[in-house]
Amino acid sequence: MSITGLKKKQPKTFKVKVTTVDTEMEFSCEVKWKGKDLFDQVCRALGLRESWFFGLQYSARGLGTWLKMDKKVLDQDIPKEEPVSFCFLAKFYPEKVEEELLQEITQHLFFLQVKKQILDEDIFCSPEVAVLLASYAVQAKYGDYDPNLHKPGFLAPEELLPKRVLRQYQMTPEMWEKKIAAWYAGHQGLARYEAEMNYLKIAEDLEMYGVNYFPIAQKKNRTDFLLGVDAKGIHLYSINNRFSPSKSFEWSSIRNISYSEKELTIKPIDKKAEVFKFFSSQPKAHKLITQLFIGNHDLFMRRRRVDPIEIQQMKAQSREEKARKKVEHQRLAREKQLREEAEHAKEELERRLFEVEDEARQANEALHRSEAAAELLAEKAQIAEEEAKLLARSAVEAEQERHRLELAALKTEEEKRLVEHKMREVELIARKLVKESDRRAKEAEHLKQDLQEAREAEEKAKQRLQGVRRLNHFPVSFTLRGRIAFQQRCSSATHSSQRPHVGTASLRIPRASCIHEDDSVAGQAIRLSLLGAQAKVSFPSRVAGASFLDRVQRLRPRTRAGLLRWPCPLSQLLCSC
Repeated sequence: MSITGLKKKQPKTFKVKVTTVDTEMEFSCEVKWKGKDLFDQVCRALGLRESWFFGLQYSARGLGTWLKMDKKVLDQDIPKEEPVSFCFLAKFYPEKVEEELLQEITQHLFFLQVKKQILDEDIFCSPEVAVLLASYAVQAKYGDYDPNLHKPGFLAPEELLPKRVLRQYQMTPEMWEKKIAAWYAGHQGLARYEAEMNYLKIAEDLEMYGVNYFPIAQKKNRTDFLLGVDAKGIHLYSINNRFSPSKSFEWSSIRNISYSEKELTIKPIDKKAEVFKFFSSQPKAHKLITQLFIGNHDLFMRRRRVDPIEIQQMKAQSREEKARKKVEHQRLAREKQLREEAEHAKEELERRLFEVEDEARQANEALHRSEAAAELLAEKAQIAEEEAKLLARSAVEAEQERHRLELAALKTEEEKRLVEHKMREVELIARKLVKESDRRAKEAEHLKQDLQEAREAEEKAKQRLQGVRRLNHFPVSFTLRGRIAFQQRCSSATHSSQRPHVGTASLRIPRASCIHEDDSVAGQAIRLSLLGAQAKVSFPSRVAGASFLDRVQRLRPRTRAGLLRWPCPLSQLLCSC
């Protein structure tokens, strides 16, 4: 139904749709309501008390127009279709957001509007600032960063950066998300209103923050400009530069502003200063510019006056609310920390319980394995015991066999030792016999030599004796009895292994004519002397004795070492005739 039809039928109400940055509301507006009535209804619905920053905007012939508070809604140039659409937006901006924005809802509405202006590129910001602002926006929406909850890709649906920034760098959405998440992780502990306030404090330092731009031209030289209106004053910009104004008029330096349908005039307080005149191509823009002039100037002057009681109460309530929220936030943060610690402890206990259960399960399995192993070991032990018994019997039998073999070996060893002993005795006897045989052979050889020498000496003695006989015809002879005794002693001494007893053999030579050729008195005397016997020889004359001694001396036996010593002095062989 059109507004014209409403006027004809005079209905009591009509529908209005009010859109904020993040929500939509519908109201039934009475036909007699003024703009302030509808505006107050919206503020009550939002719970907003700081209403002087906001207004209801509608589109009239392509130009954003603000609803006038002192005129009826239906009498203004609003859209004719029902429901009538309005946008609830911030019309004026504070100079310092932290000091002037008292209510959290006011702060939130400003945050949403400024964020939208940045994303729509109505406010320019560098890529670095855009990433930082995006991190505060994420903190305001999602709260503290939790790596277990905020997995990679959780920011994919969000619009956080201006398209100009995304086009400026060749980076993937994942790379941008990683940069934003790195800043976001550093905002731990910030509440939503704190994150939004930090966002606004950074944004208010941007050159285009809070500035409304209008194209204008001066009347004289027709040079085009951009007129900027904000909380601090009026600024003139070139068409291609919206960041640095070429000329500025602070509100405190402006004495008067007047407008007509085509021209606006700004008169400075300094009367010597030039009056600035300009015009816009759209006459309706003059009214809008004038509204912004008046509203910003009023707020500028209001900030520099003592706050009314209502504002003082609101500031006090805001301080109390912030303090309460701070305490509440600290309490919640503490509770969150305790909850996280409890959850961590719970997880640790669950993990420990799982480990204990796993250890118990493993111990139970190990017990079952041990029992099975014990049964197997018992069977093996029984088998081993039986084998041990068999081995014990075998060992006993082996021991008996070994003992028998040892006895046999001992007997054999004893017999062997006896045989060896007998063999050693036989060998010893044989060696003794060989030695004795060698000794006897040597003695026999010596005796043969002695005999030969004695015979030779006897032969020589015979020859001498014959010579003596010629001189002396005295007979020399052994008595038959003495000769036999002498021969017996010589025979017994020759066959004895011990030294013969030293005795005395008496030899009597009666006459020289009694000595036979086979008898050798000297040789017999020498044998007696060698055997240790004492030979006494009687000669018939002294000459015969001397001749005998000389013969005996020549017949003295020799050994390998030299002359054999006589066992008795040679003079003992003599006996006086």
